[in-house]
Amino acid sequence: MIEVVASMARGPVFLAGEVMECLITFTNPISHLSTSASSEMLAWASAQIHCQFHASESRVALPAQGTKQDVQAESDTVLIPSRGEGGQCMLDTPPKILFCDLRLDPGESRTYSYSEVVPNDGPPSFRGQSVKYVYKLTIGCQRVSSPIKLLRVPFRVLVLHGMPEPPFPQDEEVAPSNPFLEEEEGGRRDDRPLERALDMLTITSRRCPHLFNITNMRGKVAKFCIFKTVYRLGEDIIGTFDFSEGDIPCIQYSVSLQSEEEIQQGYQRRPGQSINVTGHGRHLESCLHTASTHFSLPVPLNVTPGFSTDIVTLRWRLHFEFVTSREPMESHNVLQNQPEVTVWTGAEDSIMWAHLCFPTEYHLLLKVL
Repeated sequence: MIEVVASMARGPVFLAGEVMECLITFTNPISHLSTSASSEMLAWASAQIHCQFHASESRVALPAQGTKQDVQAESDTVLIPSRGEGGQCMLDTPPKILFCDLRLDPGESRTYSYSEVVPNDGPPSFRGQSVKYVYKLTIGCQRVSSPIKLLRVPFRVLVLHGMPEPPFPQDEEVAPSNPFLEEEEGGRRDDRPLERALDMLTITSRRCPHLFNITNMRGKVAKFCIFKTVYRLGEDIIGTFDFSEGDIPCIQYSVSLQSEEEIQQGYQRRPGQSINVTGHGRHLESCLHTASTHFSLPVPLNVTPGFSTDIVTLRWRLHFEFVTSREPMESHNVLQNQPEVTVWTGAEDSIMWAHLCFPTEYHLLLKVL
């Protein structure tokens, strides 16, 4: 028995265009149950990255694929990373040989380093209701006269669209130098995809207030202010409401962070099929007799930023719901001689309450990086 362990020192999240490094250890363990131990001989081992695409048959119509045999022959020495998996292989990198003819004595281990650039032309990792894009590092090894064994290590890929290209390299003689900065191996700091991505994400810190008047057919409900419309993963979406200038009393409001998963028209199973909407957080508040208030919704770290491919488009939005009154609501002012504890009760008849109020819905598109 051979034990294979893969370790990604930097973690399982990478940007497209970034170099992924993985240490792969092959061990011939000594079992306390066995009375005799023997050496193991491995013919070869290789590794490569691939992206597997899965689609819901009830919502996505894909072109017919030719029949493929999904059984690995014992004499086959070709590594197919998606062998045995459902769906389609969207892209894969060329395989890299780790070793050939490796002999491991009992208790002996060998560690090999694998590095590869995550493809730039692929989709991001995404697990939606209709489609899924899953990235995996597949490690294959084979004993002599034995079938190929595969080890799959899933990891996450983030794609930032519009990331600036690396600057043109300057000549060392004319390039400005700073004696207080250490020389970095592997190129300049701004040549690395991670550093350029961090520079790009600084645009999400720029604030420019956007004001919206919330109205319906009977008049103005409130004024809404959001400080920006571009957010990064893990950031809080903050907005404020001003009900003091409203003509219609607002009893309750809710704000939901939602993602829209839309299948492109050419791949829809049924013409005009609905868009899948997924909620990622909700703020609910009663606001009767409230002059102003605010909400805060965090963008989860485990979601996928907006993107678009030939098959699917993912967008982000804020969904608003307002419960307003059909009739004017009397303001309850606290008198000076009134006791500190005051109880206000709502309508006793739920049918009357439903007749007095009705909901209104709005949407605001956001950009999540």
